[in-house]
Amino acid sequence: MGGFGRYLAAALAARFANEGMGMAVVLLALERTGSAAHGAFVLTAWLVPNVLAAPLAGVAAGRTRRPRLFHVGALATFTAAVAALSVLLGRAPAPLVFAVAVLGGTCGPMVTGGLSSLVTGLVPAGPGRDRAYGWDASTYNAAAVTAPAVVSLIAATVSAGPAMGALAVSGALAAALAATLAYEDRGAAGTRSGPRAGVGAGLAALWRVRELRAITSATTLAFVGIGSLTTTSVLLAAGLDSPGAGGVLMTAFAVGALAGSLTLGRMTKVEPGRLVRWALTGTGVALTAAAFTPSLALTAALFAVAGVCDGPLLTATLRIRAQYAPAGVRTQVFTLGAGLKMTAASAGAALVGLAAAAPAGLLLTGIAGLQFAAALLHVLASGRAPAPAQAVTGPSAGFATTPPGRRSPGAP
Repeated sequence: MGGFGRYLAAALAARFANEGMGMAVVLLALERTGSAAHGAFVLTAWLVPNVLAAPLAGVAAGRTRRPRLFHVGALATFTAAVAALSVLLGRAPAPLVFAVAVLGGTCGPMVTGGLSSLVTGLVPAGPGRDRAYGWDASTYNAAAVTAPAVVSLIAATVSAGPAMGALAVSGALAAALAATLAYEDRGAAGTRSGPRAGVGAGLAALWRVRELRAITSATTLAFVGIGSLTTTSVLLAAGLDSPGAGGVLMTAFAVGALAGSLTLGRMTKVEPGRLVRWALTGTGVALTAAAFTPSLALTAALFAVAGVCDGPLLTATLRIRAQYAPAGVRTQVFTLGAGLKMTAASAGAALVGLAAAAPAGLLLTGIAGLQFAAALLHVLASGRAPAPAQAVTGPSAGFATTPPGRRSPGAP
């Protein structure tokens, strides 16, 4: 298996563990304590640090002189927290459980954006790298489809404890595979660099670089809607006389997103900004239609279409981040982007909870409207894009996986 193949396996294993935690934590808490609410509190403790740790994780990854040790250590800590929760949840004092959840959640940004930032060091610039980001995006979608299903199956046939144990095994596999990847050893290089990028450097890049500002603002707005889609799908299914079928709708969306990332997401000849606008608009159209359908089957089909349209969005987002992020803060840009989207999704989930009494069709129309608004925001924020920051030649100090030396125009 080549370097990028090992990367994909590591990314899929890590994201499988991450995606399965939401289901596993709630099921385990319900099994051991009889309270799903306790599981929700533990899950909150797991998710909140993802947002707060994103800029710090990016800075640490950019400054470390031993990137292999840093990335593998983050994955190992993430795995250890999952394994510890499988033993402690419902048995140990709540403060200890929450502390372990916070520790694991702090490593979350390295499982998402932190891992994706490694692709530029594994695949040469050009169409091959664009396709690589399509494959990377597919690992998110594949994990979203398979992890909840596997966790539910193991919990139903054995118990929730082994289900979470399976997630820990997947995380351990990710750490082991990550240890085999090629990293730049900056033990000596770190001393010859200029001023190191601070915590605010990534935020500054997101604001100052027009393309980064456009994609970050657009996807953050879009994810306010995507974050509320799960709850809305439950309400929508209930309104179609199919209570409990909300999971069917979300599965259809996730399967569609996987198909979209593997097909439309690999359209490397399409400029990524244009692909972003197509994806957002297509998702909005499909969700708007789904809000007015009279049957569950047709609604599920339209959710799948919405997922197909949404699938290329992540691929295009990763391509833009890699192309325009300054080398010294590239990991910060990836982790911050992931953190902001998670924050937006959390806000969307909270908002739909407050508006749960509204008709489900109206809520879904609002989610679709956010996708249209995000597409428009991207158009307005993009304007005339500057030349990619990576067109500058010279050493790439501050990024763990980009070798120093001369780079071709457009290369990260």
